[in-house]
Amino acid sequence: MPADALSSALLPAGLHDVLPSEAAHEAAAVERLLAEFAAQGYRRVDPPLVEFEENLLSGPGAAMSKQTFRLMDPHSQRMMAVRADITPQIARIATTRLKNEARPLRLCYAGQVLRVKGSQLRPERQFTQVGVELIGALEAEADAEVVLLAVQALTAIGVPHLSVDLCVPTMVSRICAGLGLGEDEIRQLRAALDRKDSAAVAAVGGPAASLLETLMNASGPADRAMQALAALPLPEGAEKDRRRLTDTLALLRAAMPDLTVTIDLVEHRGFEYQTGLSFTLFSRAAGELGQGGRYRAGAQGEDRGEPATGFTLYMDTLLRAVPAAKAPGRVYLPHGSGWETARRLRADGWVTVAGLAPVGDAAAEARRLHCGYWLAGGDVKPVG
Repeated sequence: MPADALSSALLPAGLHDVLPSEAAHEAAAVERLLAEFAAQGYRRVDPPLVEFEENLLSGPGAAMSKQTFRLMDPHSQRMMAVRADITPQIARIATTRLKNEARPLRLCYAGQVLRVKGSQLRPERQFTQVGVELIGALEAEADAEVVLLAVQALTAIGVPHLSVDLCVPTMVSRICAGLGLGEDEIRQLRAALDRKDSAAVAAVGGPAASLLETLMNASGPADRAMQALAALPLPEGAEKDRRRLTDTLALLRAAMPDLTVTIDLVEHRGFEYQTGLSFTLFSRAAGELGQGGRYRAGAQGEDRGEPATGFTLYMDTLLRAVPAAKAPGRVYLPHGSGWETARRLRADGWVTVAGLAPVGDAAAEARRLHCGYWLAGGDVKPVG
């Protein structure tokens, strides 16, 4: 490839072209996911890619500030931002344009996001998010509904070996606050728990050290984790987290007894704006597929805004676990075959590729245009 052509094909780190087969695979998977969401009453919305900065980065969107590209709008002379996550936009729509709609409000979406940098697990900076938001419900049934919907939708598109990891990102801070620890101590404990460093937890945990170490060591299979959690004397502030986790797990077990569920009792990374029970979706075939959890729509803080929960699936990862649907047969139509002939073939499920000029060898032309079949004498024949 010439140097100038190579230069024009070069893209920034974390960005890539999606070529035909991959683009078709993603589009088919997205539409199947949205159909599953719609079947359970979730209505699709489509927010813009760019918004005014103060709108996009308010409420739950504030957590994505460091991941957000900004630009000046030449028309309004106001700062704008490119969305790094779609959930804050759905929260804005729910609390403004749809504020008078009956609750609970069920919405779903699919769209591209752009982030300042990728992560070790996800180096891509631009990718498609697909998800749902359930807004205006506080019940454990709402938490269970979104987890079950995610699992059902992923199963429907062929993702194998699914598991769900539950967590409550607020539990550690509520335990520490209830036992009188200050903000600096809580930050140090968070860092120690993230490293799973028992010695550091014991060193800085004070009255919370023993309890937090038990939580850290109990994380794993759901039944074992809940048995350990049930035996612990929790401060009043953390008790509602335990009740929500207990109630939601019972609902999940009743609906999907065979679902693999784990619980991490000290996890909070990646759940920057969640205010309660949260979860991560995994597949052994591809790793982490998405995340979800409880938050407040329209404002930051546990007691402000509307209660909401939902999940986001990451299509770049998900597609590695989803078998591509079998593509319909492509048939080459030699020049002059006629529009009505092509229409009938498409009605029968074929993809038609019309010849735009006469050629000497129609079968060879079909092969050149990636067609497995060609039309000869009114009949569809395989390319030899």
